[in-house]
Amino acid sequence: MSYSIFLLRFVAGEVVALDTERFRQATAPYAVAGCLEEGFSQLRAEDGGEADLYHAVDGEEGMPCVTATHFSRGAMSGVLAGLAAALGAAILPQDGDALIFDEGDRSQLPEDLRGSALVIAPTADAFEAAFGAR
Repeated sequence: MSYSIFLLRFVAGEVVALDTERFRQATAPYAVAGCLEEGFSQLRAEDGGEADLYHAVDGEEGMPCVTATHFSRGAMSGVLAGLAAALGAAILPQDGDALIFDEGDRSQLPEDLRGSALVIAPTADAFEAAFGAR
């Protein structure tokens, strides 16, 4: 896909930091370039699909957001959905509704995102289906 998605974690409608150690654990098997400290990681899935991730680390506060660009359909869709689930993050496409993994997460979103958020499974098929529904 040639556009961006943003992984953000919300508590009571406010953005909170993403866990950097969980990020490392979830991305390590797929990382082929960059690193957390550089603010950029390139991932490659088992089918050869890739994604570029941008992730600023804000000192001890952690990562406020992960942005994924230039990502492939296929296995990489599952990697990105799995990463978001591991981080407890919602997926916010640049032009669509928020994607969450549990109905209970809806109440944590900002009010303007709650009504239209879609609940999906953290799988490649569900991730791609959510984008196909747009």
